[in-house]
Formats: sequence, structure tokens, C-alpha cells
Amino acid sequence: MTARILVVDDIPANVKLLEARLLAEYFEVLTAEDGLKALAICDSTQVDLVLLDIMMPGMDGFDVCERLKSDPRTSHIPVVMVTALDQPADRVRGLKAGADDFLTKPVNDLQLISRVKSLLRLKTLSDELRMRNETARNLGIEDLLRLGDGRIDETGHVLLVDGRANSQERIIRALKPIAQVTATSDPQAALFEAAEKPFELVIVNSNFDDYDPLRLCSQLRSLERTRFLPVLLVTEQGADEMIVRALDLGVNDYIVRPLDPNELVARSLTQIRRKRYNDRLRASMQHTIELAVTDALTGLNNRRYLDNHLKILFNRSLARGRPLSILITDIDRFKLVNDTYGHDAGDEVLKEFAARIRSTVRGADLACRYGGEEFVVVMPDTPPEVAAAVAERLRAAVETVPVTLREAGAALNITASFGISSRLESIETPEQLMKQADLALYEAKKAGRNRVVAAAA
Repeated sequence: MTARILVVDDIPANVKLLEARLLAEYFEVLTAEDGLKALAICDSTQVDLVLLDIMMPGMDGFDVCERLKSDPRTSHIPVVMVTALDQPADRVRGLKAGADDFLTKPVNDLQLISRVKSLLRLKTLSDELRMRNETARNLGIEDLLRLGDGRIDETGHVLLVDGRANSQERIIRALKPIAQVTATSDPQAALFEAAEKPFELVIVNSNFDDYDPLRLCSQLRSLERTRFLPVLLVTEQGADEMIVRALDLGVNDYIVRPLDPNELVARSLTQIRRKRYNDRLRASMQHTIELAVTDALTGLNNRRYLDNHLKILFNRSLARGRPLSILITDIDRFKLVNDTYGHDAGDEVLKEFAARIRSTVRGADLACRYGGEEFVVVMPDTPPEVAAAVAERLRAAVETVPVTLREAGAALNITASFGISSRLESIETPEQLMKQADLALYEAKKAGRNRVVAAAA
């Protein structure tokens, strides 16, 4: 894993020590001796993670962290505070400033590297999703990432896996202001709960007498439904080996007993926010994909999708020696509809025409709006005679039922022409297949419209 890490500390010996440890893991390391220089580097250079000292002259680490997290250009950079301070109040203040974690001096090597790698894995995912969302914004698609001021307006949903009833009660009481907590002492039941319900955080307490809590953490990371669900591990003081292994397994954060309620709330809030942020990013990515391949008016796939997917279907047909047919259809005299009733009526006709295509073709067929009033249906594993029967069925469905124009208050009779081609030995590319269908459509138009014409063998 390669990444660029910024080490911020006013004591050169501390900087050199952290730099040496990170370089040994093949990370690229930048350094800054004060907060202002750190902010300038983050503003001008791609930084993947910041290791930030708290006690610095001038601007302390809390202020630096707050500035980084309040700037949209740098708010996504993970910040780990490295400090000699180990009071719960200092940790809570840092987490409220936006810090992703704390490391206490002297820094344990294994914890340092495991924590860095864990946060970098998360950032890699977030960066990919943020990039796709930026593409969506550039295309004029609504931004789904407006997160307001970062507060959680809705109660979070937390699954607590804890072997002791009194411990469950304390954690539920601490989280009551921010989350609805479902508690269980059965790890296997918890796995099913997490997979079936929309939890935003799983808290796993390591206080089981006869069960390894890391097994549950591993299972949560291996299931598709829970792979991105944040996990917070509760451990004993000094359980460094368990913490390191947990972070390597993909656990997002940990907290040590005895629990400080404020720190528990702050860490839980951080993970719930992160979950909602990434959920919005994934939703945005899916929304972008759908818009990129779907015709907005008719809901059918668009020409961009057809151009790409037809190649796949054609090559598969060629490799398997299976038939492949294409139908191109065009609404007859569609310009007259627009000229007589207006473009809104034309849009109604197009939507109804698309609906009839969708209801007539088979589930395996690919229906697309090719452009204007022209539509394409790709029929895998379909010989010419079956394609002709599908086209004839669609032609009759268009001709026999008038289209009701709601705005104009009229029933409009329309017809359509159809051209069909099938993959033959002489056809070597999908472009040739499309060309043959287009020529057949031209023949249907020339022969009087409202008919199906198959390309000559």
C-alpha cells in the first residue's frame, strides 16, 4: 500500500522517528514543523493521511484539525493525533475537532502501522466514490453529498454485541442521546442481525469468556451485506495484540475499558457519520450509472449503453455459435405529430411507444431508444423467423390501440415500420449487423410503412 503521509510536529526528533517508521513501510512522507505549514501543504499537495501533534507553539493540533475538517477540499483526509496527552477529555476534544484517531507517545510501531493502513483503506474507497460523485456534478446531476454542518439529525442505529448484561446497560445508557441500540450476547445471532437490518455501526465488546470477538469482526468483513458496516471494538487496556489484529481485519476503530461515555459517543458519532457519508457516495455512484445508460424520457437504455452492450452480445454469439437478431423500428410520420399537436404530445407518443416495446419484447431482449423516434431491440439466441414474429407482434400492438394524448384530449392512431437483421457468416461486426437492419427499415418505409422487413440473407 503506497500513500503520502504528512507528519506534523515541532520537535525534529519526533518527526525523524515517525518518518523512519513510515519510510520502512514504503510510504511517502512529508513533514511540517507547525500548523500553518501543515495547512499550506494540505492545500497545495495531495495528502492521504496526517499524523498531527497536539502540543505545538502558535496553532495547536486541535485548531489545525478543525481547519482541515471544515474545508471541503481537505475534510476527507484522515487525521491521527499523536500526543503525550492521554486524558479522556483531550481525546474527546480531538474527536469533536474531527480527528479520526489518537496515538499516544511513545508510539507503538504495530499500532501505528496498523492504524495508518486501516485509515488508508477507508480513504481509498472514499476517494473513488468522491471522484465518481464529482463526475456526476460535472454532468449537471444533482449533488447527493450535501451533508449540512455535519450534525446527525436522525437517531443512529447501533448493534451492540456484548457478553455481559451490566456492560450492555452502561453502553446503551451512554449512547441513548444519539442512537437506538439493539443489544445481544449471541455473536452468531448478531451476524444475522447485521446482515438483515440497516445498522450504521456494530460495537463488539471483547468481554466474552468462551468466544473470540475477532471471529465476528472477520465474518462481518467477509459478508457482502456487512462489508462496509463500521465496527467499533471495545478492549481491555493494554490489549495491543488484539487491537493490531482487529485493525488488520478491517475494524474501523477501538476504545479501551474503562469506557468514558463522552469518548464512546464521539467515536460512535464519527463512525455513523462516515457510514452515512459513504452510503450517499455509493447512492450517487449508482444514480450516475443509471443516468449514464438510461434515456430520461422513456426509461429504456440509451444509445451509449447499446453501443457498448451490443459488442458484448455480438462477441458472445460469435463465440458460442448462437443466433443474434436486431430489430430497428421507427414511428411513421412522427414529425406530423409534433407539428400538429406540439412536442409535449410527441413526448407522450414516445413514452407510450416505449411502454409497448417493453411489454412486448422478452426478458432477455435489450430494448433501447436509439435517437429521436427510432428504437432498437437486440434479441440474443434468436433466429430470423422468431425475430420477425416478435416484430410483427409489436407492429400489431402499435397499430391496433390508439395513443391517448392527455393534454390535447385526443386519441391518436400511429403505426411503425420495422427492419430486422440476423447474424450471418458474412456479418463480421455489430456495426454491419446494425447497418443491415437499418437498410431493412428503409425498405419497410419505402414499401409503404407499417410493415416488417427482414434483411436479405
